[in-house]
Amino acid sequence: MTRVLIALTSHSELGDTGRSTGFYVSEAAEPWAVFTDSGFDVDLVSVAGGRPPLDGLNADDPIQQKFLAAVDLDHTPTAGELDASSYDAILFAGGHGTMWDFPNDEALASLAAAIYERGGVVAAVCHGPSALVNLKLTDGSYLVDGKNVAGFTNAEEEAVGLTDVVPFLLADALTARGAIHHPAANFTPQTITDGRLVTGQNPQSAESTARAVVEVIRQA
Repeated sequence: MTRVLIALTSHSELGDTGRSTGFYVSEAAEPWAVFTDSGFDVDLVSVAGGRPPLDGLNADDPIQQKFLAAVDLDHTPTAGELDASSYDAILFAGGHGTMWDFPNDEALASLAAAIYERGGVVAAVCHGPSALVNLKLTDGSYLVDGKNVAGFTNAEEEAVGLTDVVPFLLADALTARGAIHHPAANFTPQTITDGRLVTGQNPQSAESTARAVVEVIRQA
């Protein structure tokens, strides 16, 4: 049985704005639906474990409601509690919270690197690629170095008015690690597959990114 892991942020504060953040529910729910419909087992992991904070919840969205009813958000494990050999892929869901805790979670980075190095897929959508900024392989190279990637763009960050709130600009940080970042028009679907690395630009890219992961797994 193919098993896929969806990684979620545990960070709930949007900088100093007084606003809350967390994982963007659609960016976990839509991939979960694609994976489960494909017959995959899906587990969750979060930076701090326990119940991660939610953002962007649409109570009228049937996929989100089905996801929330099916998963156990109250008891997510941390990366250190999981074994990379159990998983064929990991997908980092977005949400602005990821910008604060994904890049510095060494256990999560190690787990993803191990999944990748044993032939698995690493995927991320929207701000989820923040997890890739400091992700190194065992040879010391950055996973994204020389890879074509998508991720929330500088223009999109400006459009939502958070350029000066986030700790760094995601597209710039990925480029600094050697990635080749491909921006599409604001809030249009954009998914890029480069080998076993699959990245999506924004919430509109969550479903297509998950479908691309399924395709890579089935071609392996």
